[in-house]
Amino acid sequence: MKRLISTVVICVTAFALSSCGGGDPYVVRIDSGLVKGHDENGTMAFKGIPYARVERFMAPQPVEPWDTVMVCENWGPQVMQRTWKELPESEMSEKNSCVLNVWTTDKKASKPVMLWIHGGGFDSGSAAGSPGYELAQNDVVVVSLNHRLNILGFLDLSPFGEKYKYSANAGMLDIVMALQWIQNNIRKFGGDPDNVTIFGESGGGGKVGTLMCMPSAVGLFHKAIIMSGTILNVNDKAMTESLGAAVLQELGISPENVDEIAQVPYRELYDAGQRAMTRSIGTRSPGTPMMWGFGPVPDGETLLQQPFQDDLADISSDVPLMIGTTFNELQRSIYNTEGELSFEDAKPMLEPVFGDLTDELISEFKKSYPGWTARDLVSMDRMFRPKTIITADAICSKRTADTYMYMFDCKSPVSGAAVHGNELAFCFNTLDLVPDQVPEPTDDDMNLAGLMSESWANFAKYGNPNVDGQPYWQPYSAENGEVFVFDYECSVKNNFDRRLQEIVNACCFRQLDEFKASKENTDK
Repeated sequence: MKRLISTVVICVTAFALSSCGGGDPYVVRIDSGLVKGHDENGTMAFKGIPYARVERFMAPQPVEPWDTVMVCENWGPQVMQRTWKELPESEMSEKNSCVLNVWTTDKKASKPVMLWIHGGGFDSGSAAGSPGYELAQNDVVVVSLNHRLNILGFLDLSPFGEKYKYSANAGMLDIVMALQWIQNNIRKFGGDPDNVTIFGESGGGGKVGTLMCMPSAVGLFHKAIIMSGTILNVNDKAMTESLGAAVLQELGISPENVDEIAQVPYRELYDAGQRAMTRSIGTRSPGTPMMWGFGPVPDGETLLQQPFQDDLADISSDVPLMIGTTFNELQRSIYNTEGELSFEDAKPMLEPVFGDLTDELISEFKKSYPGWTARDLVSMDRMFRPKTIITADAICSKRTADTYMYMFDCKSPVSGAAVHGNELAFCFNTLDLVPDQVPEPTDDDMNLAGLMSESWANFAKYGNPNVDGQPYWQPYSAENGEVFVFDYECSVKNNFDRRLQEIVNACCFRQLDEFKASKENTDK
């Protein structure tokens, strides 16, 4: 009898341990079931956790619970996107790709949470390129996610039935669902759901700005970082509805049979979307200073306005913001060309864009960047910095929360430039993952990476990115134009390039200006 009782106790104890994770520190019970992570460079990592259940063109829904321990040691599948080769369901999936990843060092703590939103515009990308194990060592919990993109995330079928009401912004609603997941579950990983920072670069920065204009995201995050993200989305409902109708026509589906689109194979659907853009609203060329097509659209409910035109929605005026760019961004650089290049030699390269303002451009560049070269001027960013200043000026005039502006000037020894995305390995402190950018990290490289990851984490903790031992970084205003420059020797500059960027804005955004003028004439 005693043996029987002992066996029952052991079985009950084993069941209890398995149901709550037992003594395994890498097993965590979340709302939907048990997940098991692993050690990644000294940080607990949980990868590929499902956060939403999706049906094509529908708003995301909560996941179905599971009753086993889900092993979460590998990146989950990326969302559907155009690839050079066919990928298996385990690597790319339509139904199973709304997954997120968590890195933490202490599940019993209550640390600030940083949600990373990947770049790639609204068309491509995944979270797998930026692991958070080193950033989490700064006493924060790092989360990243995959969400629906391109035609699956942003096809506007709203005119064809109430069920498609949210189809045009489904991809952004996925991110809102991930933020809700954080509210419900992040305490289990040692995170504080009342201190969440969203941050992203390029398209990810655009998504951060978009979330700041979404009522359903209010209260789900408390700080924001926009990194090289101020490219302007000019979608409006007339454009996206026209595109949606063109997609149906390309597929030979009548409006009354719109539900048939759910059965169209993805590649066929994607290709039809590209053809539909070409013959309806037009296709964007790389480097165009604005985007349209399969991306978010203001509808008065899900999204109030497009960000950065010129400001952000008032609903986020109490959210502290950090915003910045790199020196070169996407501009084609000429650092690796041979021979000397004087500013006089550079004029023929600049005049087609800057015309009669070329001489003033050169003069202002010399004032803004004393000692820099003509190659620097020709290779300087012409897309993000001007609109970042305009946005910061606009929001600072009415926001209640602080805004901090930065610039990343550290040039890669490979390209000779501080290009779009180069700052990521420094912010995440993962220089070992980018040998094509920093083949042999020096002490200066490692120190800058440590500084930037600490600065980003400090902003998440306190809404203030200052780091002890560095120049003091004040909140931005149009009057002080304060910019913190990240380089081997960091510095603070004030309104140092305002006129220079006014010239760039006047000359490099003519297509945008013409588009806005045509829209105004159409709306009259």
